[in-house]
Amino acid sequence: MYIQADTTLLLWQERPAFAKGNSETDIPKMQIFLSPPEINSKTGVIICPGGAYGRLSTEKEGREVALWLNTLGISAFVLHYRLGTNGYQHPVPLIDLQRAMVVVKQNAIRWNLDTAKIGVLGFSAGGHLTSTLGTHFDKLYYTPTEEKELSISVRPDFMMLVYPVITMQDSFTHNTSRKNLLGDIPSQELKNLLSNELQVTSQTPPTFITHTYDDASVPVENSLLFFEALRKAKVPAELHIYASGGHGYGLRRQLGVHAEWYKHAENWLRSSGFIK
Repeated sequence: MYIQADTTLLLWQERPAFAKGNSETDIPKMQIFLSPPEINSKTGVIICPGGAYGRLSTEKEGREVALWLNTLGISAFVLHYRLGTNGYQHPVPLIDLQRAMVVVKQNAIRWNLDTAKIGVLGFSAGGHLTSTLGTHFDKLYYTPTEEKELSISVRPDFMMLVYPVITMQDSFTHNTSRKNLLGDIPSQELKNLLSNELQVTSQTPPTFITHTYDDASVPVENSLLFFEALRKAKVPAELHIYASGGHGYGLRRQLGVHAEWYKHAENWLRSSGFIK
């Protein structure tokens, strides 16, 4: 398996936007896994691992996923975004993902990518961050250090959501994720803003979603609400719900058929024209 030799890139060479300090938890970065040249599809995917906005599952929902994407000819970028448990609430995680999108597009020629084929893939709370980018791309939440950044769209060309947190409403939210992202007692206005099922428009990117019916951590209603919003907005979408399997399985095939969602995802990527 071909892996880019320089695997880690800081999102800002200078002080990151909204940084509170200089420790590792204050510095967002991404790991780079470039596609093998002989099968490169020029598609790129930024991966947002889960962890309730309190930690990052960068192995199971990061590196392992990046290596799978490489087998499809997709270059992958595992985002280490800043976390609520380290004092970084909304909009900082979104800022990190927006900046990651800018960095990937700025390096498209160097990494042999098509800037019209850059998507995002998120797990659990990382799915919330992913869907936030896909529904809040019309506003840049940080001040660019270079004027040319303003001409780079942070809208992803597609989204893939795996057992995602979507809503911040009391009925079906994942409470730990909401607390870490929005604080102990967020206003209803803030909950509405970050309930991404309420923010879908016809410009929301095409989306692949998978979940399990028995998910006891993030209720399946999160995916159902988002899919229904996409359908109403006439956004191309595909949804797979497995009867059982729980939460947090990544793509570890030994855990059961639900962990083979990647097969449906590959078919969706192929039929959507993002891989050969």
